[in-house]
Formats: sequence, C-alpha cells, structure tokens
Amino acid sequence: MSAATEAFLAMLAAERGAAANTLAAYRRDLAQAEEAIGDLAAADRDAVGSLAGEWSSLAPASVARKASALRQFFGFAIDEGWRGDDPSGALPAPRTRRPLPKVMGHDQIAKLFARAEEEASGEDPAAVRLLALIELLYGSGLRASELVSLPLSAVPRDAPFITVTGKGGASRLVPVGTRALEALGRWLAVRPQEPASRYLFPSRGKEPFLSRVRLFQLLKELAARAGLDPAAISPHVLRHAFATHLLEGGADLRVLQTLLGHADISTTQIYTHVDAARLVALVNSRHPLATRATSD
Repeated sequence: MSAATEAFLAMLAAERGAAANTLAAYRRDLAQAEEAIGDLAAADRDAVGSLAGEWSSLAPASVARKASALRQFFGFAIDEGWRGDDPSGALPAPRTRRPLPKVMGHDQIAKLFARAEEEASGEDPAAVRLLALIELLYGSGLRASELVSLPLSAVPRDAPFITVTGKGGASRLVPVGTRALEALGRWLAVRPQEPASRYLFPSRGKEPFLSRVRLFQLLKELAARAGLDPAAISPHVLRHAFATHLLEGGADLRVLQTLLGHADISTTQIYTHVDAARLVALVNSRHPLATRATSD
C-alpha cells in the first residue's frame, strides 16, 4: 500500500479509535482500489470513476462500503494537503436497503438451548463453555467480537452487569441474567488454568482468545445437532433474537439501543418490523379514540 493510505489507516486507529475489524476492512478496500488504479493520492477523477466498472459485479452494500472508505480517504488527503481536488464525486452511489434481520423463533431457541444444556450436563469443558457462550449471545445480546474478547475481569462479582467494549472502543454496561450467571459460574469452575490467560474464553491456538470464526463454527455445529438448519443460525442471529424477543416483551426502544450499543436509534428501529402486530394492538387499545364507537 502507498504511504498515503498507510497514514490514513494510522489516523483512523489513533484519532478515531477504529476497531481492528474496521481497520482490516478499510485496508482491504483501499488496497484493492490501489491495485486497480494506482496511488490513490495521485489518482485523477477519471481513474476513480473507472472503479464503478471494477465493482459492477458486487452487491450494492459492498459498493457503498468501498465508496465510503475512498471518500473518507480523499477527505483526509485534502486535509493533509496531498490533493487540491476531491474526485469522490465520480464514485458510484448505489441505493442500499438495510436488510431485515434473521430472527429465531421461541421454539428454535428452546431446541438450541435444550441441546446445549443436555451436552453440558456433565463436566466437559467444551460443552460448558459453549453453553456459557450462547447464554451471553442470547441473554445479553453481545456481538460476537465483544463476546470472544471479554477479559476475565469482566465476570460479574458484586452486580449482575458486565462492562463491554463495543465498536469504536465505546464501553457500555450490559445486564447478565440468572441463567447466564449460572453458566458463567460453571465455566469458571472448569476453565483451563494453564496457560494463564487474562481472557474469559482463552484459545488453545495462536490467538489469545477464541476467534469469531470458531464461535461461528461451534454454533453451526450445535444447531445441526439440535435438528436446526445451521445456515439460519449464527452469533448475530442470536443477538437479533435477543433484541426481537425483548421488544416483543415490551422493552423500550431507547433501552434496547443502549443494551445493543447502537450509536444511532435508526439502527435499533429495524427491529420494530417484527412486532408490527403488537404495535397495532397497542394503538387500538390505548389511543383515546379507540374506545369511542364509530359514527354511522
């Protein structure tokens, strides 16, 4: 990569506190753009516009993500005095629709947890760990990256809360239910002590903690053993189920935003589609005019 793009990535890490996954995505998108048109700090408007052809086979969401990375880079390049113009107007701007989240039904959740609890009925560390993992995914709505990187010090002691570091390094307090606390206690009782690790879910490989990919695999394998479609289940689907089922139970959208760690309420509002029937019933039962008879 060019020195300019490396400097941009360094700025994202130092000044904006971008997460490792975010930096990796920016690095990948910028590197691919440079492979196509050369040094981005020197690329002219026509060269930047030619990226639309390079991206023609990609999904609109992928094109939008790549274009966003380049727009931010060009803004940085102008601020640094490396460019006097902004060629980002030549980038494609596809319209994207936020996809509706996949949601597990209550019966699917019950089957998944029944299988996990059956397998963890003994003292097998792997089974007990998996139960603790899914209890935190569904019981507290953690992101996969937040869950696997939890430090050992995050385990609740005096209060049923854990401090989670989310996107952009933002921290939030997340409640931990009785079931999850019990599962965590069982995991700590069988958690390997050697080699010593500061992470709640240490890895036996080169990584310091369980990887997101391995978590994904473990959940898919559990789903298959529970008689569920593995393709329909992932750590993020369990997070969606947490949000959806809380909303169904009457949770306030602002509270849900806080629990999920969403910076913008519009991100949380996507969950309202799953509970349209409840909202209609609420209007019909609570609106001042609902009890008045309609005129002939």
